Amino acid sequence: MQNTALKQTLLRTGLLAFFCLALFSFKAPFGVDSYEIYLNNKLVLKQYASKEISLQSLALDKASPDDQLVVYYTHCHGKTSGTGRSLTIKDDGGRIVKEWKFEDSKKGMTIPVKALQQLEKNNAKSHLTLYYAASELPGGQMLAAL
Repeated sequence: MQNTALKQTLLRTGLLAFFCLALFSFKAPFGVDSYEIYLNNKLVLKQYASKEISLQSLALDKASPDDQLVVYYTHCHGKTSGTGRSLTIKDDGGRIVKEWKFEDSKKGMTIPVKALQQLEKNNAKSHLTLYYAASELPGGQMLAAL
């Protein structure tokens, strides 16, 4: 009788230890970058820049050439903005079509819609994508398709 009770206690202790180890073996990400894209102060896209982002398209066909596209990219849950920031338009082959460099600040990175529409017109046979890069993210991050 005591032997059965001891075995049950040892089994329960072992199972408890196993579940505790299993729970603590998963590591949560420390911080995730995020970005927001505005068209004339209207939020059109917001995402967290994990490894598996869903690529969304920026529909600029109805935008006015006088409109402004503004990108806010923050590192680690909005705690820091990047240094050496740039926005780049790339074609299907990954070649840089146009690049804009921005000062180190928390201000948004502004691109005239007119310039993007002209790039779309000049590269009509290619799918263009918008990328962000900074010293903190030298490989860059794809943000959206045009």
